[in-house]
Amino acid sequence: MNDRSWLKESATFSRPVIAEIERAAQTGIYDIRGFGAKRTVPTFDDLVFLGASMSRYPLEGYREQCDTRVVLGDRFASKPLKLDIPITIAGMSFGALSAQAKEALGRGASAMGTSTTTGDGGMTPEERGQSRHLVYQYLPSRYGMNPEDLLKADAIEVVVGQGAKPGGGGMLLGQKISERVADMRDLPEGIDQRSACRHPDWTGPDDLEIKIQELREITDWEKPIYIKVGAARPYYDVTLAVKAGADVVVVDGMQGGTAATQDVFIEHVGIPTLPALRQAVKALQDLGMHRKVQLIVSGGIRSGADVAKALAMGADAVSIGTAALVAMGDNNARYEKDYNAIGSSAGYYDDWHEGRDPAGICTQDPELAKRLDPVEAGRRLKNYLNVLTLETQTLARACGKSHVHNLEPEDLAALTIEAAAMAQIPLAGTDWVPGRL
Repeated sequence: MNDRSWLKESATFSRPVIAEIERAAQTGIYDIRGFGAKRTVPTFDDLVFLGASMSRYPLEGYREQCDTRVVLGDRFASKPLKLDIPITIAGMSFGALSAQAKEALGRGASAMGTSTTTGDGGMTPEERGQSRHLVYQYLPSRYGMNPEDLLKADAIEVVVGQGAKPGGGGMLLGQKISERVADMRDLPEGIDQRSACRHPDWTGPDDLEIKIQELREITDWEKPIYIKVGAARPYYDVTLAVKAGADVVVVDGMQGGTAATQDVFIEHVGIPTLPALRQAVKALQDLGMHRKVQLIVSGGIRSGADVAKALAMGADAVSIGTAALVAMGDNNARYEKDYNAIGSSAGYYDDWHEGRDPAGICTQDPELAKRLDPVEAGRRLKNYLNVLTLETQTLARACGKSHVHNLEPEDLAALTIEAAAMAQIPLAGTDWVPGRL
């Protein structure tokens, strides 16, 4: 009677699905969490490089140079960003993150000669003080929007959408709205807030063009203007962003993380980074603006292989968020007991919106935040960025490239039909691209 080997898991009503139905029935509210999509989708793992052998000549180890420098925003801005590596830090707000975490992001990025981004809620002195290159996000909520901070920034990113929630706004629960966060965002302390899903003063690309002109005038045409979109209709969104006058376009795939939004949004809205990147590049190519307007891709970037494949498909740079937090120490096994105490485990924790992050990164609790040493966390991030860069260079050299931007789609092959169709890369061992005549 105790033998349960005959039991079979339902593919439709799996145990996680049953648990969510029970949770919804008990509470009557939808689930909120952070992180990005957890479902299986085609990723850069489904692509491989075709290293040089007879038909191409590889570069020798570390003895032959492979350049990683990138210039972002030289279409109209008089002071474009000149970065040492094509890996940037995505926008993550003070409010979602502690002040110590924001400082650590600035330290790690600056040590590698790259940029970090403010996120919703404004600019902190800790972040500006430690960031060599700081991008200021201009979001629909306008939380923390300060014209003086616009002038302090090195670039401005107008956020239209985010990969984890295209078409939706973010959330910040009251327990993370401390006195300082409330003051910066002009909100009541301790009260839940929901960010707007669209900008209050423009409704389309023509209005966006006017807004970009206003931002250029405010900053005397010095700062590059980025437009960030969540991956839903990237071909058309990138086209409209370019026509509105963007210097740089950021496309964020559905694997991109978030501090907090509805689980149903994270898992069921938007498209993966792989097809989004291909459509964005095609839009730029059709406009004759590829490499003239720079493209940054984000959403699930984890390794130098991901970076190199994104560059080979046509991106100018990538942006990381969740991976940067993990590198700094979030979801670290040394806090396993603390994760267990709040009903989670290291590597699984995604309730960052609750403000109880044992690592002191995604919290406004002063006692938890003290756990994070921004100098040590910045060093860890610098080490991680360095590994990503070395891995990217290693793969580029193996393909015979003296600059990482010389990687191209012809250096890639797809391992699955789905990836071949989405990325428009030939299936390995064939010259077949699904959907191409």
